[in-house]
Amino acid sequence: MTTSSPSPSSRPSRGWGTFGAGAAAVAACAVCCAGPLLAVLGSIGVTSAIGALWMPALAVLAVAAGLGVLLVRRRRRETSCRTAPVRADLGMPTIGPPQSQPSRERGAGAR
Repeated sequence: MTTSSPSPSSRPSRGWGTFGAGAAAVAACAVCCAGPLLAVLGSIGVTSAIGALWMPALAVLAVAAGLGVLLVRRRRRETSCRTAPVRADLGMPTIGPPQSQPSRERGAGAR
């Protein structure tokens, strides 16, 4: 019985396969997520640059929007405080059985 030594290609791996798969996963995630992240950061940068250049125009728009909100709230308050020109049926409960359904007690007393 002779024992043979294992060949270099049949040795167990030292974890480089796992490391390589992890590195590939990280690279794939970076490539996948880079576009949306750059788009969000770029839009924030462009918006802040436009805001810095057009500050007076943005201030005028903010004042106009505030006046619009106040006008809408005032109109809503006026319409909610008006009374209706017609009589409203509140559907109040009545004492006794309803008029549309005959009572069991009435039917028993008539026999």
